[in-house]
Amino acid sequence: MSRRPLFDRPIAHRGLHDRAGGIIENSASAFAAAISAGYAIECDLQLSADGVPIVFHDDTLERLTGRPGPVGDLTADELTRLPLLGSSTGDCPQRFTDFLAQIGGRTMLQVELKRQTGPATGMLAKKAAEAVANYTGPLTFESFDPALIIMVKSFGFAGKRGIITYGYDKPDWDKGLSGAQRTFLRHLLHWPMSRFDFISCHTEALDLPAIRFWRSLGTPVTAWTVRSPTIAQEVRDRVQQIVFEGFSA
Repeated sequence: MSRRPLFDRPIAHRGLHDRAGGIIENSASAFAAAISAGYAIECDLQLSADGVPIVFHDDTLERLTGRPGPVGDLTADELTRLPLLGSSTGDCPQRFTDFLAQIGGRTMLQVELKRQTGPATGMLAKKAAEAVANYTGPLTFESFDPALIIMVKSFGFAGKRGIITYGYDKPDWDKGLSGAQRTFLRHLLHWPMSRFDFISCHTEALDLPAIRFWRSLGTPVTAWTVRSPTIAQEVRDRVQQIVFEGFSA
């Protein structure tokens, strides 16, 4: 009997969003659209000033809400009252717990824990693990930061955990990382500590030696962010699933 794959359907990146149609990324409307279309969902968690996980991608508010400043400067109540720019339904960022209630186990979730600084790293891991303690639907946590997937397990999460990676060859993304840190992350040398269950890899980095090695051992790999059917076709034989946006997968 064949084992069911960890990710058995395409994963809608930040939900099935369509800004032109008034459906904004990481919004309740985008998640509802993904479920309606039969997709899995990728989403992002940031931490509010009062230690509440909020479904939101950016470190700062301006691109998505028009308000300047870091996400972490506002409380959960303040964040969840900020309308997302362009939303036709007036969607605001959700608490992670409200997002889980909306999904209710109906599809697989690939939840990214966003990089934090200082004590916020442990706080995000702890609060995220607590939020899913009684959630019975399929759910994974992932992060670029190995510390977060280590910590979320230490706080009781027993599900699958993934490392997000790329070539660490993009200066705009790599700010603040030393050459040694980039090498450590590029080659997944944190494995003895992180013990990741899957890899989420940038489409341009799927042929890195570390990715080929772990794939040869049967480790599931998802590819982000796939933005066209052409790219989906190009990566199909090297990944278990795609994380997509901008077209119907």
